[in-house]
Amino acid sequence: MEMKKINSGKLRAIGYDARARMLQVQLDDGSTLQYGGVCEDTWRRFSGSGAAWSFYRDNIEEEFAAKRVSGSASSGKNPLDDLFQKP
Repeated sequence: MEMKKINSGKLRAIGYDARARMLQVQLDDGSTLQYGGVCEDTWRRFSGSGAAWSFYRDNIEEEFAAKRVSGSASSGKNPLDDLFQKP
């Protein structure tokens, strides 16, 4: 899937596979998420939006289930635990 570099909020790259109806986004933390069942019209509106981060949060993140395909997966551990662990 070809990715289009953007810099909007936490978004760094976006891509779409029309045949698979699959949207892919790369976030500033390096993680990549895929959203299935995304129609081409939603992709056109998203990729052409002047406020892609807002569009993503309102129309994609809230409406479609994400699948993490790369990046830092949560270990289930609170990152603050390392700072405040007892000696």
